[in-house]
Amino acid sequence: MLDCDPGHDDAMAILLAAASPAIELEAITTVAGNQTVEKVTLNARRVCSVAGIRDVPIAAGCDRPLRREPIIAGEIHGASGLDGVEWGEPTVDADPRHAVDVLIERAEADERPLTVVAVGPLTNVATALQRAPRIVDRLERISIMGGAIGLGNWTPSAEFNIYADPEAAAAVFAAGVPITLVPLEVTHRALATDEVLARIAALDTPVARMSDALMRFFADTYQRVFGFDAPAVHDPCAVAAIIDPTLVPTRLVNVAIDTGSELSAGRTVCDVYGTTGRTPNADVGVDLDVDRFWDLMLAALAAYPRL
Repeated sequence: MLDCDPGHDDAMAILLAAASPAIELEAITTVAGNQTVEKVTLNARRVCSVAGIRDVPIAAGCDRPLRREPIIAGEIHGASGLDGVEWGEPTVDADPRHAVDVLIERAEADERPLTVVAVGPLTNVATALQRAPRIVDRLERISIMGGAIGLGNWTPSAEFNIYADPEAAAAVFAAGVPITLVPLEVTHRALATDEVLARIAALDTPVARMSDALMRFFADTYQRVFGFDAPAVHDPCAVAAIIDPTLVPTRLVNVAIDTGSELSAGRTVCDVYGTTGRTPNADVGVDLDVDRFWDLMLAALAAYPRL
């Protein structure tokens, strides 16, 4: 299942997860992050409506962090959280259940262990693990887009998803579930360059036109805020790491979350060289096969209908 806060790159993660034959997307759950939970849930419905994704439940989750005041990334994703497209009325409804209940139910329902791809703040995942610790053994892996080995993007020390709810992140990393962490060092290689946008536009389908418009808005804000020539499409990288783990080489290290420092709250402290002696608890991405990543993403977009 995909836990997200759409968000331009979240939209691309939804499209990749729903189209990949390697994934059975059981649910989309939303969490406050890039915008309020009401707005990001609407955005998930909008993307699924355009793409014709109608058999995957969309459930709204936590509207604020475990302990802190909520923050949103409106300067990156716009007032709606998904600016850049003239949206019609969505034709896909939200599931009435709470996202945390859906996560717990899906973890317990299947004979196969559940994989969770979490590309927003980790509030829903942490809440589910705290409410039903028995599901730890029912989770095969959590693939997280978040954190950084080095520099953050929301503060000098912290990436947005982890900074937005560091206590939730700390709880998830301490839970004992296998984790793949896809940090900024990986996702900053997944740039939607002019060449990539041309490939998307050439598909000339409703999904491709939506994706192209979203990425062009994202490119403008990314250039203005961060000075990048092209936007980093973070969230699909965490989906890609599940579809084909060879796309994201990893290193098994200990990751601790700073929840107490004024300067470094939300920092993912990655013990790359094993200097602390702490037990490794996450496979941390260190690179991305960029060409194969975009081939995977374009193949997913091409799978959507032309009508």
